[in-house]
Amino acid sequence: MTYHLLSLWDILVTTFSFFFFIACLFILFQIISDLFRDHELRGFYKAIWIIFLLFIPLFTALVYLIVRGKGMAERHRVQIQRNVSATNEYIREVAGKSPAEQIADAKKLWDEGVISESEYQQLKAKALA
Repeated sequence: MTYHLLSLWDILVTTFSFFFFIACLFILFQIISDLFRDHELRGFYKAIWIIFLLFIPLFTALVYLIVRGKGMAERHRVQIQRNVSATNEYIREVAGKSPAEQIADAKKLWDEGVISESEYQQLKAKALA
């Protein structure tokens, strides 16, 4: 029985290869998401980029980053701003009104005669709780 021990060089090459593979995947996913994010580029040109990414991935990725890199950063920034705005809007919607706003609304209803004083006091106590 012979045992084959891995040399340090084999470990380094395997580690570098694994890192390179993962980095290439990240770059390809970023480029593909940018292609779908770009609404100005026509579908035919998107298909051409995808075909070249499938058959000549490294060269096509480098060309894409050189040719469309600036626009890629801008589209990514706009997408992040949209996501932040949507998140903030959702938080405002879910958080509801502040206690002061709830009391002011209850006071307005009481002044208009829609609710009684006891209902106003209950709403006020609930808002302050």
